[in-house]
Amino acid sequence: MDVDFSPIIENWRFFAGGLGITVLLSVISAVTSILSGLVIALLRLYGPRWLSRVLIFYVDTMRAIPILVVLVWIYFAFPLLAGVTFPPFWAALVGLTLHIAAYASEIIRAGIESIRPGQTRAGLALGMSRAQILRKIILPQATIRMLPAFGSVLTMAIKDTAIATVIAVPELMHRAETVAGQSYRPVEVFTAVMVLYFLVLFPVTRLVDRMYQKLAHLGRS
Repeated sequence: MDVDFSPIIENWRFFAGGLGITVLLSVISAVTSILSGLVIALLRLYGPRWLSRVLIFYVDTMRAIPILVVLVWIYFAFPLLAGVTFPPFWAALVGLTLHIAAYASEIIRAGIESIRPGQTRAGLALGMSRAQILRKIILPQATIRMLPAFGSVLTMAIKDTAIATVIAVPELMHRAETVAGQSYRPVEVFTAVMVLYFLVLFPVTRLVDRMYQKLAHLGRS
């Protein structure tokens, strides 16, 4: 079989645009997922019992449904029910956030609960409010402990953007399918895309691991 990477070279700007959308979508969805997960975790831990049960149902539901189904439902079914249509990019962002936030909330909840209760009692003895204890004592330590898991959340967000091709988000995978169909060079095109994903993901995982190694001592109690 002859190998010809000229379609990749000829369309490098097209691929670069798709990679930019992939990075943008993954970064925004990772941030919104972690922030949403923080709110969900805090409400589960400190909110009323009835709300905690609702959030547990949400978390279990999102973890039981494939991300592909979530994206397709938001893009195709939700507009029929609510009369509100999302552009592909925003539909992907909402779907990724809803899905990944469920995992992020469990990571954050576990991180908060890993801090010894004695530190909370010590803070109360010093006259601190529970909000101050959470902000100044618990969350700084828990955040360090959660760094490796947060790296997994970011990795998940980057990889899951590839699924957004099913709702026509013009990210890297969608543009790769376009070029592969036009050039009849799927092996070369998808090999190049696989390398691009690796070049994006590998430094991210290494950076998070390096940060954790340097900061791990701050999370010990």
